[in-house]
Amino acid sequence: MTQIDIAITNATIVDGSGRPGFRGTVYLSGDRIASVVAEGDGPGADGPGPATPARRTIDAGGRILAPGFIDVHTHDDVALIVRPEMPEKLTQGVTSVIAGHCGFSPFPLPASGPLPQEFGILLPDDRYRFPTMSSYLRAVADAGPAVNYMALAGHSALRVAAMSDLTRAADRREISTMISHLEEALDAGAIGLSSGLAYAMARGSDTAELVSLAAAMRGATGGFYVTHLRDEGDGLIDAVEEALTIGREGGVPVIFSHHKATGAANHGKTAQSLALIDAARAHQRIGIDAYPYTFSSTALTIDRVRRGGVVVVARSGTMPEMTGKRLDAVAAELGCDIDAAVERLQPAGALYFAMDDDDVDRVLAFAITMIGSDGLPFDPRPHPRLWGTFPRVLGRYVRERGVLTLEDAVYRMTGLVADTFGIASRGRIAPDLQADIVLFDDSTIADAATAEDPLAPSLGIDTVIVNGRIAIDNGRLTRERAGTRMSLIQSPLSSA
Repeated sequence: MTQIDIAITNATIVDGSGRPGFRGTVYLSGDRIASVVAEGDGPGADGPGPATPARRTIDAGGRILAPGFIDVHTHDDVALIVRPEMPEKLTQGVTSVIAGHCGFSPFPLPASGPLPQEFGILLPDDRYRFPTMSSYLRAVADAGPAVNYMALAGHSALRVAAMSDLTRAADRREISTMISHLEEALDAGAIGLSSGLAYAMARGSDTAELVSLAAAMRGATGGFYVTHLRDEGDGLIDAVEEALTIGREGGVPVIFSHHKATGAANHGKTAQSLALIDAARAHQRIGIDAYPYTFSSTALTIDRVRRGGVVVVARSGTMPEMTGKRLDAVAAELGCDIDAAVERLQPAGALYFAMDDDDVDRVLAFAITMIGSDGLPFDPRPHPRLWGTFPRVLGRYVRERGVLTLEDAVYRMTGLVADTFGIASRGRIAPDLQADIVLFDDSTIADAATAEDPLAPSLGIDTVIVNGRIAIDNGRLTRERAGTRMSLIQSPLSSA
């Protein structure tokens, strides 16, 4: 007879499929969902509940019970080791993360020597460089994080491992070296390759370099090409075309990272870029993710500053006291121009206020858009998306503005991610799947983090369960760290 460890009763179950929610009870046994019993003849009914009483019963009181959210786009690679409690994820209902985005991964990197300053968005210090994906995964497993995880290999990290001059395209020998590192990563469990072609260390690469790397993944489990486009501003459409070419010629699925249009002159351009992506879906394997904010965060560079909009310093290695200040105010305080201020702050990161509400709405409402935070966990003054992304979608874009329905929003955070990447046993509330669960009040859930107070935990989340163990209990973090490395199956996207 199956022992029931937890019964969650009187819940409104939004099961991650996109279909309407229904009232019922969910029973957990060990790390799995034992059964889902709907009230009356609801769509989740699978027979009577277990005959044995549960060791613990949680009365949901009508609150929403959903699959734990899967953060599809993170830079949590090292945070999983340094801060394995992962409060910034659990407090917003995230139970699983995908790391290694935008060309950044902590492997394969040399043990010493300078790295491009843009790696400051990923690495708090040099202790977290790893020679291989295998060694990185061992370190994560030893840390025992509180959330589930999987990761991509970063194109820029491959370039650092193979090239001395990052300003140009790789030659045949260097591409061969990169492919060897990539194959090791895929064998160890990487789910694909990410690129950050807008960054200086990858900008010199050409399309052929990426096609060669993509082709080396053909037939691998996963084998996704996940890209921070070469240009999200004036050259957005050309950059989308390039990504589609890489996926098509390499024979792999393409995932567009944090899709947006930056700079006032480009506001509205997502209508064109999404139409292009939508048309390509008829003959290519495509996914897309986005975050629910009109400002971004990354390394502080003069070319990004020149695109216009307000810029706020998020970190500075030389002048940490300037963190949180507007760049124009910093320049005035230092008595120099903007270019000189940027140089004096290095290595540094910033918030860029250069996006438009209509573009954000359009991307979030696009049929295949998944939700990703893209938060930078080691910025002293991070973008509030690190702590607030998922509750912001449910509060602002569902309850307040109606851009998405509740069921559709949950689907984009759970079932759609599992389907797109082929994540085994997660993303739905159904018998025999992993017991990753979030319980929240849809009338109060909201982000509290702001640009001024970016570390404020979100509101309205009551209970979070990871692999059957309670990580947030009545709104309070527990000491449970039940995360594990996730595995892939062939998904509709990867087998299309």
